[in-house]
Amino acid sequence: MRKLFIGAGVVLALLGGGFNQMACAAESPQRPIMQIQNKQGIKVVYDARKDEWQAGIGKSLYYVRGLVESYKKQGVEPSKLDIHIVLHGPTAYWALKDEAFQTTQSDPFAVNTNAKIIHDLNALGVKVEVCNVTLRGYGWTHDMLLPDVKIVFDAYTRMIELQQEGYAYIIF
Repeated sequence: MRKLFIGAGVVLALLGGGFNQMACAAESPQRPIMQIQNKQGIKVVYDARKDEWQAGIGKSLYYVRGLVESYKKQGVEPSKLDIHIVLHGPTAYWALKDEAFQTTQSDPFAVNTNAKIIHDLNALGVKVEVCNVTLRGYGWTHDMLLPDVKIVFDAYTRMIELQQEGYAYIIF
């Protein structure tokens, strides 16, 4: 029994030392967080090809908004960013007005929650684009699209063109 108490005492002493080290670490100054140096000529194209959702909107739209906010926190205003998001394949329906969106969902009461974020992104200067080949494939017409969405001939040639112009390519 005596050995157990000695062992427990050693463990407590060791733990106590660990807690003191943790307290000291918490009091020490934080390490600096590296921020961007280049605050000009920022060009990005998002390839929105996966129908994934986050916070009630298309995931790539959510992350585009996050990117704009991240740059803003580092001193780059949205007007200085050149961001495109190209919706194609299974994400193209995100760009539909409610009436057409309801048809895709087989729900006469469905609301396209992406409409507001697309409008907000457009107001920040983000170009939301949809693939015309995808539209034709689904039988959708241009008048079914939200007014803030641009139509591109096809997604792949558009993204290739933007990459050739120096845009960073992000896949979603």
